[in-house]
Amino acid sequence: MDGNSNTIIYFIMGGAAGAFVIIALIYFILAKKMQTSEYKKIQRLQQGTKEKKFSSEVLFQKLYLTYIKIPFIKRYVLKIRRRLEIINIDDEYNTRKGTAKILTKTFAIIIPIMIVTIVMTTSNILLMSILLLFELFMIDTFIDGSVDKIDNNILKEQIDFFSEIRHAYHEFNMVEEAIYQVSQDDEKDVSRQGEKIYEILISDDPEMELEKYYDIAPNNFLKEFAGVSYLTKEFGDRKVDGASLYLKNVNNITQEMQLEILKRDKLNYVFQSLSVIAIAPVLLLEPLKNWAISNFSFTSSWYLGKPGMIVQILIILITFISYILVRKLKDNGSTAMNTKNTENPWQAKLYKKKPIKMIVDLFIPKQGTKEYRKVQQMLKDSASSQKMEWLYINRITLAIVTFIVSIILFLQLHQVAINYVYTEPTTDYDIIGGLSEKDEKKAMELTKSDNVFLDKFRGKTNTTKQQLQSAIEKSDDYKDAQNDEIVTATNRIYKKLQIVNSEYMKWFELLLACVFAVVGYMAPIWILIFQVKMRQLEMEDEVMQFQTIIMMLMRIERVNVEIILDWLERYSNIFKPVITKCVNNYEAGAWEALETMKDEVTYVPLIRIIESLQAAVEKIPIKDAFDELDSERDYYQAKRKESNERLIKRKGMIGKVIGFAPMVCLFVGYLIIPLVFIGLTSMSSSFATMTAGSATSTTTN
Repeated sequence: MDGNSNTIIYFIMGGAAGAFVIIALIYFILAKKMQTSEYKKIQRLQQGTKEKKFSSEVLFQKLYLTYIKIPFIKRYVLKIRRRLEIINIDDEYNTRKGTAKILTKTFAIIIPIMIVTIVMTTSNILLMSILLLFELFMIDTFIDGSVDKIDNNILKEQIDFFSEIRHAYHEFNMVEEAIYQVSQDDEKDVSRQGEKIYEILISDDPEMELEKYYDIAPNNFLKEFAGVSYLTKEFGDRKVDGASLYLKNVNNITQEMQLEILKRDKLNYVFQSLSVIAIAPVLLLEPLKNWAISNFSFTSSWYLGKPGMIVQILIILITFISYILVRKLKDNGSTAMNTKNTENPWQAKLYKKKPIKMIVDLFIPKQGTKEYRKVQQMLKDSASSQKMEWLYINRITLAIVTFIVSIILFLQLHQVAINYVYTEPTTDYDIIGGLSEKDEKKAMELTKSDNVFLDKFRGKTNTTKQQLQSAIEKSDDYKDAQNDEIVTATNRIYKKLQIVNSEYMKWFELLLACVFAVVGYMAPIWILIFQVKMRQLEMEDEVMQFQTIIMMLMRIERVNVEIILDWLERYSNIFKPVITKCVNNYEAGAWEALETMKDEVTYVPLIRIIESLQAAVEKIPIKDAFDELDSERDYYQAKRKESNERLIKRKGMIGKVIGFAPMVCLFVGYLIIPLVFIGLTSMSSSFATMTAGSATSTTTN
């Protein structure tokens, strides 16, 4: 038995030793394999995907999935996605990360502001509601600003990108190869754009793919670069003054970008605080009111009554308008214009409903009428993405909302006046100060006593002083009162009753609500007019961009006037309608199409370009027609800089007037005028009382 046991033990020990040797051999072989470069590469890839204890990358991906499920927030998620998809080109991971990052930062700013608003306006529910709605509107601004920042970063990256293109082109002497080599840097957003342009150039139908890219390119400079690269690949490069024409064109685009970056940076600097200054007054309304009442108690009747509420609403309205106009004024014309959801907005969904369509169609001018052409032209001139029916849905909706809100505000104003009568401490106190705690308690007891009679006679507009006095005499509060006290109480309560019974909806308030509704109906048109005026300021800048485009194209072989017009149409903004019309009519007669365009344009520098194009159609080559552009390049560059300076200065002046308007209204209309006016009124009343008292004393003597 013992021998068998020993044999089993020896077998187990031998098996264990053999297993150990086999495991050691396997470990040695695997260790050798682990040293190979392929395994190390796989290991590095695995390490790159391992989740740390805290990973912002994973956090933003999870936040995106959370945001997209919340109905209200989903709207903002989709809005940001539409813009980031253009920048990130088919990169879903970065699009989701960027969307969640922007939304999280926006909420981190807006939520504390909302909390502060709620704390400051707890006693004024109406003001709180208006401010919270206004702050929801501000979310769009924060989102647009964040995406514009990304767009500006791409523009700055393009400077280095084009610089590297120059070096790569010297090395490979092939456009597509140069773009491919420079686009290998995955850390830069512009590299994805370079990869896309490379794919277009090597595709089977680059012209069609290029047209698709024009619709989604983040900025005009990438469009120009893609177009010039395609033309160079198709028609070949050539030497001009001993230098590559392609590289000269890339250099021209770079100079344009540098001017645009400087322009945007200066505009951001000028407008960076104007938006905050425009918003600040609505947040200061309650603190300013509380300060005025605590230091000048005689103003409480104004601030807590109907007049104060009316001025509050006006300041909020002025702030809202100023805020919108400052945003429109600052707009730098980046990708925002091309990335709005213009396919199926809420207006389109609403217009599909038959009853609503019938109502809206009654307001839309008939096609072919002067009014229709006028509105259509305004939409084009303002570069609005709206359709005619969407514009009129906005107008009708705004009119209805304005009317309803006006009625609610009028009713609320009446309620404010009644509440003040019911809650105001009933006593006479002068300009010097407020009430002591004891006096205030006594005054509130008198107010409660008066409220009993107000409740009894409220709504009875034909109540006489005699009826009120009779009720006062029979009451328990005045059963032992002297006749003088009863008369004083009657006069005081009757005065309050007159105020309470007069606070109801009147016919002229209904008329005012209709007037406000008309103003609301016209507001979208006025905003379009403002946009047109602001775009007219940039006419000179656009024509100078046309000159740069022509200068890039005029020396490329086989480029003709029609190709130049196609390029001008692609990059135009203000003059797009007239150029599009010219392109459409070009086949019927080049000279005639250009002549018609010249008749429709009033801007002299553009007329000169059209005349040069006419000369290039029949008489001389394109490079001769625009020879002065090349020879006077430095002059045009200096003029462009000076033009941008004037544009920024003009926009800055207009922006400051608009941005500071709410602040001026706040301090002048809500603080200084009430203090001065009510102070003078109180002093006049005090002097009159003193004079009357003095006269009575003299008579008695």
